[in-house]
Amino acid sequence: MRQVPAPLHPSRDTPAVEAPHPDRSRARTVFWALFAGVFALKLLVAARLPLFVDEAFYWLEGQHLAPAYSDLPGMTAWLARLGVTLGGDTALGLRLPFLLLAALVPVLVMRITAREYGREYGWRAGSFALLLPLSGTLGLLALPDAAMAVATLLCVDAGAKLLRQVTAAAALELALGLSIGALSHYRFIAVIGVGLIALLLLPDGRRVLRDMRTWTAIAIGAAAWAPLVAWNFDNADAGLRFQLVDRHPWAFHIEGLWFIAIQALLVTPLLFAALLAAGWRGNRSAHPSSRYFALLGGLVVLGFFALGFFADTERVSFHWPLPGYLALLPLLPALLAAWPTWLRRATWALAGVGLVAMLGYYTAVSIPELRARTAAQKWYPSNFAGWDELADAVKLERAEMPDGTRIVAGSFKLGAELGFALGEPRIAVLDHSLNRKHGRAPQLRLWGLWTRGAEDWGDDPVLLVTSPSDVPYKDLLARYHGLCAMVGPLPAAREVNVDHGRQRFLLFRMEPPHAVGAECTTPGMAWIDAPVSGAAVNRRFDVRGWAFKDGTGLERVEVTLDGRVVATARYGLNSPGTKAFWGHSTDPNHPRVGFEASVDAGGLAPGVHWLGLRLHGADGSVEAWPEQPVNLR
Repeated sequence: MRQVPAPLHPSRDTPAVEAPHPDRSRARTVFWALFAGVFALKLLVAARLPLFVDEAFYWLEGQHLAPAYSDLPGMTAWLARLGVTLGGDTALGLRLPFLLLAALVPVLVMRITAREYGREYGWRAGSFALLLPLSGTLGLLALPDAAMAVATLLCVDAGAKLLRQVTAAAALELALGLSIGALSHYRFIAVIGVGLIALLLLPDGRRVLRDMRTWTAIAIGAAAWAPLVAWNFDNADAGLRFQLVDRHPWAFHIEGLWFIAIQALLVTPLLFAALLAAGWRGNRSAHPSSRYFALLGGLVVLGFFALGFFADTERVSFHWPLPGYLALLPLLPALLAAWPTWLRRATWALAGVGLVAMLGYYTAVSIPELRARTAAQKWYPSNFAGWDELADAVKLERAEMPDGTRIVAGSFKLGAELGFALGEPRIAVLDHSLNRKHGRAPQLRLWGLWTRGAEDWGDDPVLLVTSPSDVPYKDLLARYHGLCAMVGPLPAAREVNVDHGRQRFLLFRMEPPHAVGAECTTPGMAWIDAPVSGAAVNRRFDVRGWAFKDGTGLERVEVTLDGRVVATARYGLNSPGTKAFWGHSTDPNHPRVGFEASVDAGGLAPGVHWLGLRLHGADGSVEAWPEQPVNLR
């Protein structure tokens, strides 16, 4: 029996027919101009932007194709493999599938809005999907969010169609969206749950849920979770425990209030307010699709806001509410139509400024000279920095070592980034807290890339690559001693100091026989107590601090400005507080590890200069310590 279409209930503020605006052609021109401009800019930035750590690991997963992985379902890795297969082993090649997926987002927003509220509003909603910084920069990095955004919009579109009339085509679109989402990220469960709640709250939604075609689509979407369920079943629920338990404190913390400020900044304040107001207004509409968009978008945003008071605060989560904003975008043009002209223009302009700012950030990250200026800042982009320099150093170092030398990385970050740069997806990785913190340790074990250290190396020469930047400074000495326990005493290292040493790598030639259990020798440790980082100093100023080197100790400390030695410090001053803090240090000079020096910088121009140290070990090692800025008067 043929189903009769459900009647529409358009409201006076969200019409289900063509919006009465005279400049429809101009809105279409603006949309396509923005589309072409934003896509071209993203291509340029993506070609230059260094690979982010997570992107490198997804590349690594793509080199070990599987239905699912410890951190994610399979789609991100499959897209990464497709990208480098078709586009070559470059950052742009890796990112190309994600850029193309992201290009669908504004088109889908435009089509959904045009069908429900008219083409004029459709073009405007699509333009805002391009300007919204969180969606406008989608695909710039090879991350799961691009596929998840497309999956969200397919489900939103299918849900709106089903509210009009349940058809096989709409159910098939729902099944496609649910399947893509299930293969993208655990976080898509939130979209599924909120979407189901939204349908249950609507009379027309409950009608949709009584139709077997809807449940067939839901069953197909549920089946797409099978690879992830199977992986967790075979691996003691390691992925689920990481995503739902291990990475979250699940204790109330007031930092969740920062959600409002951060989202307002990233969405841009006026657009953020407009989207929330559109959701509130849409929920009071008689139009079923408007209420559906409002409930779906509003509950996702509010849900992540509530989650922020209990969930992980250490890793990036500002992009989590994006599916909610995408669901609210179709409601936006009708709301803005009622705003004063000056406020509408301000909303457009501020959104554009936000997008330019985010693209500008990625551009700055890709320019070494600009990135180096942020070396002393908390927001220094370490996960983008230094990988090319490290790869070059590894190539040079390995060329001087015997044939058959193995590369061993100190963490999954180093293993993945070096693997991509060198085209070697089988680089072994030592145990590291980062591997567990980011849910990658189980996967490394499954691939056979986890190594216990020297006991697994036999008589093979090894180039050990580590990064002191990977651990908080207060834990660095313990990490060095942990390395000694795994690989033996650490010989003099080749240093790679990027951006004044803010990103720092150490390369150790570990020649057989590997002496595990011998006395631990570590790289040096140091600190400049005065002047503090960023301090304004006279042309003549004093430098004070401490420095030590476990196992052998230091012979002398030199002070540098902009990489040039300007003073030899008086080393061996009493510093009992240093020994007290680093209680397990084995430097034989304790507690006489303090130093002081007088620097004459009269020949340098006023302005910012970089103050550093050069540590000379008793074993003949020479180590350049990371620099900090001082402002010469």
